[in-house]
Amino acid sequence: MFVGIGTIVLRIPGNTSLKGKRRIVKGVITRLQNTFNASVAEVGANDSHQRAEIGLAFVGNDRRRINSKLDKALNFVEAMQVAEIIDSEMEIISL
Repeated sequence: MFVGIGTIVLRIPGNTSLKGKRRIVKGVITRLQNTFNASVAEVGANDSHQRAEIGLAFVGNDRRRINSKLDKALNFVEAMQVAEIIDSEMEIISL
């Protein structure tokens, strides 16, 4: 079994409230969950108005497929163009 985990750090330029951030982050999380059937949550930078950290995880029995899903999820968030990706980390763990 393979577990793919990743974090995506977003910069939300021009945002001045947590309410505005929450709207953007919730949209990204919902779209990732619906499109990729992944476990997704905001995992950091909770008090920052212009920064968000989103964590995601996939589980499967094929390492290449998990790697592909992680890459596609990152590209999907970038293509949404609601925020700038300033950092990302991906890792695949074999259990």
